[in-house]
Amino acid sequence: MIQLYNTLTRRKEPFNPLEKGKVKMYVCGPTVYDFFHIGNARSFINADFVHRYFRYLGLEVKFIMNLTDVDDKIIKKSNEEGAGFSAIAKKYSDAFHEDIRKLKILPATIYPAATAHMADIIAMIEKLVEKGFAYNVEGNVFYDISKFTGYGKLSGKNTEELEAGSRVEVNSEKKNPLDFSLWKKAKEGEPYWESPWGKGRPGWHIECSAMSCKHLGKTFDIHAGGSDLIFPHHENEIAQSEAANGKPFANYWLHFGFLNIDSEKMSKSLGNFFTTRDILQKFQAETLRFFYAQTHYASPLNFTAEALEAADSGRLKIDNLFFRLEELAKDALPDDSLFREEYARFEEAMNDDINTPKALAVVFDAVKDINRHLAESNTATAYLASAKKFIQHTAGDVLAVLGEAKKEAGLESKLIELLIQLRLEARKEKNFALSDKIRDRLKEIGVILEDGKDKTSYKIV
Repeated sequence: MIQLYNTLTRRKEPFNPLEKGKVKMYVCGPTVYDFFHIGNARSFINADFVHRYFRYLGLEVKFIMNLTDVDDKIIKKSNEEGAGFSAIAKKYSDAFHEDIRKLKILPATIYPAATAHMADIIAMIEKLVEKGFAYNVEGNVFYDISKFTGYGKLSGKNTEELEAGSRVEVNSEKKNPLDFSLWKKAKEGEPYWESPWGKGRPGWHIECSAMSCKHLGKTFDIHAGGSDLIFPHHENEIAQSEAANGKPFANYWLHFGFLNIDSEKMSKSLGNFFTTRDILQKFQAETLRFFYAQTHYASPLNFTAEALEAADSGRLKIDNLFFRLEELAKDALPDDSLFREEYARFEEAMNDDINTPKALAVVFDAVKDINRHLAESNTATAYLASAKKFIQHTAGDVLAVLGEAKKEAGLESKLIELLIQLRLEARKEKNFALSDKIRDRLKEIGVILEDGKDKTSYKIV
């Protein structure tokens, strides 16, 4: 059974979906005012590991990721670029979809946009006003946190300490400095929608509540997002949704750890800010996925160029073996009785709170064993076909760290075999200097030759 660490209860719990065999999952998506950065990419990829593993287990997943397409940042970008806010939102929404395809992130069931859900948002705010959880001040509607007794249960924040610290925007219209905006009165030159409180637009938090409940129901299985969203965004979502609907909001809350750059927080002012597009110009998407998979989703991660290069080298070991198996095992059928232990260990790791580092370790143990087998025999067998299937299902289908098959992959094997043949001919001619040179140069690039009684085999390390 899958165990997930639930931020709401602060413990690891067995995952029991509301409906057997089905999972309803909501993940906070981007605010589409710019290209998303590699910290966002980490959250999106970690959510994809969860999504893919559920599908691997045969579960039907309804996966929702929202797009915030009206926001202060979008309006600011609109003014800077001299384009309408909707044009800015479309430009960066399109870029978002393009980039997540490159990252091999499975598409969501629905990508709801805030501007397409104004009726749902306004209806939820009306309900909160009617129930006394919200108040209108001349066209600005605020949520009254004093009316919700569970406020702070997700983040563990003490409201009295927060008020004393005054860490939120000061607004004289609010009853309490922690009260937050549900509806913002329109300012001159800003986009607006008609509402019972006049012209305006929604606050950020209410958008996610309205869209998640619209597409997943008043209570659903999993809500996920970056750790930076726990407070105030996710805390406010719970307060709004449970006050409006009178039911628990999400049963499990998953949060993805922070990403630092060279041990510092990523920021444009420090010059260490990287978009996903920046990284994908230098590294394959599979390398970025591999790098993120090496650390548990909830743990902080330090991003360095050296670590990414090391991840690229590690990933290529899986790639090289897989492409070789594709060639060697193409005429063999897999035997489902083989690799049972490896599958069990992989699933044990993933069942333990989606522990991708342990799952990767299982794959690498299998890679070593398969390479050892190939050193002894590389004839097409059920073992090789089963090995290929195991790597495809785990490194390919779940972790998606396998690169795309290339023509060069088969060419690589042929070139290695050619060098082995040239070395054998050199040995027959007693040209041991050339024979040793071929062996040593191949070793330098990770190809280890093993001389047997009748033939020379190789493995890639």
